[in-house]
Amino acid sequence: MRERYEKLKDKNLKLDMSRGKPEKGQLDVVSGLLTVLSDKDMCLLDGIDCRNYGDLAGLQCAREYWADVLGCKPSQTFVGGNASLNLMHDLITRGYTHGLLDSPQPWCKEEKLKFLCPVPGYDRHFRITETYGFEMICIPMTPDGPDMDMVEEYVKDPAVKGIWCVPKYSNPQGYVYTDETVQRFAQLKPAAPDFVIMWDNAYCVHEFEGDFEPFKDIISLCAQAGRPNMVYEFASTSKLTFPGAGISVIASSEENIAYWSKLAGVQNISYDKVNQLRHVLFLKNKAHTLEIMKEHAAILQPKFRMVLKMLRKELTNKGIAHWHHPVGGYFVCVAAMPGTAKRTLELCKQLGVTLTPAGATYPYGIDPEDSMIRIAPSYPPIEELEAAMDVFCVCIKLAALEKHLGETLIG
Repeated sequence: MRERYEKLKDKNLKLDMSRGKPEKGQLDVVSGLLTVLSDKDMCLLDGIDCRNYGDLAGLQCAREYWADVLGCKPSQTFVGGNASLNLMHDLITRGYTHGLLDSPQPWCKEEKLKFLCPVPGYDRHFRITETYGFEMICIPMTPDGPDMDMVEEYVKDPAVKGIWCVPKYSNPQGYVYTDETVQRFAQLKPAAPDFVIMWDNAYCVHEFEGDFEPFKDIISLCAQAGRPNMVYEFASTSKLTFPGAGISVIASSEENIAYWSKLAGVQNISYDKVNQLRHVLFLKNKAHTLEIMKEHAAILQPKFRMVLKMLRKELTNKGIAHWHHPVGGYFVCVAAMPGTAKRTLELCKQLGVTLTPAGATYPYGIDPEDSMIRIAPSYPPIEELEAAMDVFCVCIKLAALEKHLGETLIG
């Protein structure tokens, strides 16, 4: 292993797999977005000039588009700017400063605030609730979704105000919540009347293996269970078109959308309706969006297959790592031998390969087992990705050997 490490050192690599970004070929697939709105007269839509102020909740056609994708009603949607993360942050902020629709008082006046965090999970979710002083409680992820027995127990505490969720192709493991898990979420009976399920459906149409898999509509299920205001769903076109230049959506009960619009109107007059229009003209509807996603999948699939093939070849039956085989989303999560994740990434960095920092998939950046490592295969060209995975497999083995032997093998 030392010899393999030294040979890789001589290659002077400089590779980055720290974030799930689309590669250039994926951006080229959707570059028709740049020219689809080619005439000023196209900006006049149903008596509305999309270039002007107004329509805070979004163009009707954009609301209809997202309702089609998510399986809800247009009246249950609010179309925002380029980032769903911005909408999530604003929702927590408004809960803190004003309270949500069913809040007895703003969260800032509560003596104690807690939030449930399925782990491993999305670091940017955790950063939002950390910023507002929530005590974040780790809920272990299973292949079926979060440990719902723990969730149902914790929500008995009125200080628990919500839970973060990535229900389809979870970040980073790629798990899909089962129908039973989704139903149990809808049936929750939290002690806090303003408990909120933050349903970040970021990868709702992001299969790279096989056909599109339909998913239950959490909004209608919560309504059927008598808690229509308990869930807010989020999505965006960040992995459909251009990250940083797309459109996003928040979907919930009509009452929640009306309350949200009232508070959002203090901050904004309207979002970029020209961008909303060109996205609707380009993406058209759910069926056409799924056709575009097949083109994305043709680029992503070989990369994920190569990563998983190398993991199987190098690490199977070694007793030092295990992983889930995702069929959608943007990540592969490797659970290394406890106590070796940081050392693995340190060794990788010495060889010029950068990965998401160890601990990032846990609240406060602390992985108690020092085990979880997130791999983002989408951005590098496949040749660079293969070189990076060679480095990764060597380093995870070296870290495990060091742990086993109790000595440092590489200075």
